[in-house]
Amino acid sequence: MANELKIIVPKSRKERNQFLLLPWEIYKGDPYWIPPLRMDQEELTGYRYNAFYIENRIQNFLALRNNKPVGRISAILNVGHLNRYHDGIGFFGFFESIDDQEVADALFEAALQWLAQQGATKIRGPMNPSMNHTLGLLIDGFDSSPFFMMTYNPPYYEKLIENIGLRKSQDLYSFWGQIEMLPKVREKWLVPCEKIIERYGVNVRYLRKKNFAEDVRLFLDIYNRSLSNTWGFVPYSEAELTQTAASLRYLMVPELAVGVELDGQLVGASFCLPDYNPRIKAINGRLFPFGWYYLLRKKSELKRIRIVSTNVLPEYQMMGLGLVLMNALVPCALDWGIKEAEFSWVLESNTYSRGSLEKGGAVRNKTYRVYDMPIEPPKQGK
Repeated sequence: MANELKIIVPKSRKERNQFLLLPWEIYKGDPYWIPPLRMDQEELTGYRYNAFYIENRIQNFLALRNNKPVGRISAILNVGHLNRYHDGIGFFGFFESIDDQEVADALFEAALQWLAQQGATKIRGPMNPSMNHTLGLLIDGFDSSPFFMMTYNPPYYEKLIENIGLRKSQDLYSFWGQIEMLPKVREKWLVPCEKIIERYGVNVRYLRKKNFAEDVRLFLDIYNRSLSNTWGFVPYSEAELTQTAASLRYLMVPELAVGVELDGQLVGASFCLPDYNPRIKAINGRLFPFGWYYLLRKKSELKRIRIVSTNVLPEYQMMGLGLVLMNALVPCALDWGIKEAEFSWVLESNTYSRGSLEKGGAVRNKTYRVYDMPIEPPKQGK
């Protein structure tokens, strides 16, 4: 039948490849799109081992029209989220579609039915697959490529999703700055930071090259423990921490990670990642056979960074240590020769961080949206 649309669960190797490779069709010719790392996508969508799926579950759906892939979506049951919040929320992620409402409607219908069968009463997303990974739908800032590990999508996705009935739950922002801003910003920070360091006996230290793997794990542990009161946050499990630390040790650089200690204990940490996206684009997302080498060689040549995380343990968060961390990153950036930096992401409800960045002269350059919608109970007999 001409124009036949069907939704399938990818099972064969061919169908799984169609699911994974669909973005290359959707974004063909888009100068700002950065392809995902293919092996990474296999892990995050459940087709390779990922520690996230030890406890949690995912169901992928592929839309075919006349047997040609035209859309995809994943329904995600985050057990850790449900155990923490008891709110009945299931998630969607990895959504891609041609500009066709029928395709989007059919994909979401499949995801909603699956989540309802798992007992979910509300859907939230996009999460790919959680808040500890990439998330949010880009709704503002389509005139440039994303920084490393940030999302990108066509403008029409907003229309497709909102036509289904999903509504804003929370916005996330990214803030952009140039190196020329730093000396002036540091003038404002320097004296207050020196007073904080002297008052509390703060020791500022950088990620140790000799204990690199250990420090990466320590920095992630600070991240895990410090965000306990953040909207929607679910801590990494021990298995996820181990896997994430193993991945980040190749991507992080000691010169762009700083911590603060009190009485010999690490209580806050901030780290940046070089913007690997131009290199990922050059290798078209392929790490093998030689993509790994090209991606990670001569990291010092990468002059854009993403400030991924600046976190302080809850019991120390009113001492100004976040300011000390940001101040300590300035000489790191200057020594590295950084030209641009992005602070991402920042929740719209995080008025303290937003205000600090805006006062420092950072420009809000992109907005990402997370959506919610109630789920109707599953129909009898289904």
